[in-house]
Amino acid sequence: MFSLDPTTTTFLIYIFGMVLIGLIAYRFTHNLSDYILGGRRLGSFVTGLSAGASDMSGWLLMGLPGAVYSAGLVEGWIAIGLTIGAYLNWLLVAGRLRVQTEYNANALTLPDYFHHRFGDKTKLLKIVSATIILFFFTIYCASGVVAGARLFENLFNVSYSTALWYGALATIAYTFIGGFLAVSWTDTIQATLMLFALFITPIFVLLHLGGVEQTHNVIMQAGTAVSKDFTDIFAGTTFVGLISLCAWGLGYFGQPHILARFMAADSVKSIPNARRISMVWMIICLFGAVGIGFFGQAYFFANPEYATTVTQNHEQVFIELSRILFNPWIAGILLSAILAAVMSTLSCQLLICSSAITEDFYKGFIRPNASQKELVWLGRLMVLIISILAIALAQDPNSKVLGLVSYAWAGFGCAFGPVVILSLFWKRLNTQGAMAGMLTGTFIVIFWKDIAPNSNIYEMIPGFILAFSTSILVSLITPAPKPEITSTFEQAEEAYCKEL
Repeated sequence: MFSLDPTTTTFLIYIFGMVLIGLIAYRFTHNLSDYILGGRRLGSFVTGLSAGASDMSGWLLMGLPGAVYSAGLVEGWIAIGLTIGAYLNWLLVAGRLRVQTEYNANALTLPDYFHHRFGDKTKLLKIVSATIILFFFTIYCASGVVAGARLFENLFNVSYSTALWYGALATIAYTFIGGFLAVSWTDTIQATLMLFALFITPIFVLLHLGGVEQTHNVIMQAGTAVSKDFTDIFAGTTFVGLISLCAWGLGYFGQPHILARFMAADSVKSIPNARRISMVWMIICLFGAVGIGFFGQAYFFANPEYATTVTQNHEQVFIELSRILFNPWIAGILLSAILAAVMSTLSCQLLICSSAITEDFYKGFIRPNASQKELVWLGRLMVLIISILAIALAQDPNSKVLGLVSYAWAGFGCAFGPVVILSLFWKRLNTQGAMAGMLTGTFIVIFWKDIAPNSNIYEMIPGFILAFSTSILVSLITPAPKPEITSTFEQAEEAYCKEL
């Protein structure tokens, strides 16, 4: 049984606060649109911060700092690629997707958007895209469960198998109760908490080690001890390796949990301000995460008596720094930021999985006339079922957060990214092209390790390029979309230009 010291007390207060927000959001959730997209009434501030928070999962405070701690600043190329990709996603996709989903039968989910955008009478496109979402999101959710388990394992000194349930239940509670509004409101708080943690921790490490110059000297000594140069952004890599790291940015165009935030914005006019808020937040957070791993290398080299846990698992670097350097009450707030990162992404992913089953399978094929109350409660049930599957996948105590995230991130980026971009900019894209692109991207990601077992190329690169090319080629050699489909596309594009 754990003791309620200041750190755990602060941590538990945070959890109860998130559940309370879920209870408040419950009162505003009356139908499936409310539960899935919050009734499309998110302002720019909530849209911007919730998009960032739902994007940056536990890997931001565990996976990325751990990678930088292990390999040095070369891993910072991931942050560079993500920043560029996120900006282009906001600039090119956000506003257009908001309008196109509204003009295409007010689509609430990505599969529903594809179904109406391409006029797929067979509904096969909806089935395939929803299945892809369920497959990759279950893996993605597992990464969040692993990150939460690591935190609870460290903080409460319980076994990994027990910590799995603690971390998952904390998120399931408010997602189950409040749906999209609860997720978006809590995301805003969680984004603020993550910003605070990632800004203050590197600064305290620098102060503790005596400033920038002294810290740099210690990092050089640490590198010499293991024959590495942690300060070299090109160390131990190749051109292909750098491209692979930067290619993480391509994944943004196909992430359903991020695209859902664009769809939920109250209007196109709120998008530019949301973009500015989200990008400033993201840049500060990524710099902080890289700084934690980089400066953490110096701290634990200078203080080897504290390095045992981090040596065993590099992804624990932020947790250990928080507990060592800060007052227990402040440490509780900082460690809550990890749970905030986990909860913000995991909750949104659970909701997207739930909506895929509820809106795209159940309502689409089984009970088209189901009542709104029935759909909302089915959505809540699906949140529980997907959570249990994610917990089952996360049972391996050797699971690494960054590895799980990279696989699922590539899956969505390749399966949906090219189709989303082309659907918003090219009216000639048809059902056959979209289907071919989705399947190509999915299969490349799943089988890339078998196709090129000795390749160091991130599967995002071949998957995205081949899916994009296949979508165009198949669309050109098959019949053009019907006039009513292209007409809707043109009307939505005209409305988007007028709202800018």
